[in-house]
Amino acid sequence: MPGQFEPLPGGGAAVALDDVEISIIRSLAVQLLELIGPGPAEDASDDPLAELFAEGPSEPPSDPVLRRLFPDAYGDPEGTPQAKEAEEQRAHSAEFRRYTENDLRAGKRDNALAVVRTLDALSSASAGEEGAVLKLSPEESQQWLRALNDLRLAIGSRLEIADEDDTDLLYRLPDEDPRKPMVMAYLWLGGLQESLVGTLMP
Repeated sequence: MPGQFEPLPGGGAAVALDDVEISIIRSLAVQLLELIGPGPAEDASDDPLAELFAEGPSEPPSDPVLRRLFPDAYGDPEGTPQAKEAEEQRAHSAEFRRYTENDLRAGKRDNALAVVRTLDALSSASAGEEGAVLKLSPEESQQWLRALNDLRLAIGSRLEIADEDDTDLLYRLPDEDPRKPMVMAYLWLGGLQESLVGTLMP
């Protein structure tokens, strides 16, 4: 089971992690939380309807990682749109972002928090031991899957990975390349994600 998720009877998944792996995943999840930012203050409004219809930002984030995590909803990946069409796409994207980004951020925040909490509970339960077996419920498995995807998107953005060809180049990086540790994390998380997908398929 080391490094690979396996299905649990009745649903969910389990994976054996050593202390270094636990530390790496937790650190990355915390960094993701810091990047996404805090949610709205709990006491910001006493009116649940006002909170429900609170507007989010209308402009794309300036950070390239956040732009990857929260891309524009409208756009033409095939070719360059005409000026009028591009303006319409920006307007539609701004409107969509205004009413969806807060919820998207909250969902990504919840997933990353689930990773941190399950790892903290695992560390507490296995104090004094080297590593432990992480057991996730079906719901936690889904949260982990989404968080792993977000972590890979974030790292991939920092590595400027745009397509599969870029991923192939990562395997050929020399050991002295300063990006090597980030590349290793990216590939390792990809293996974890793939094995977790396999456990959740019917």
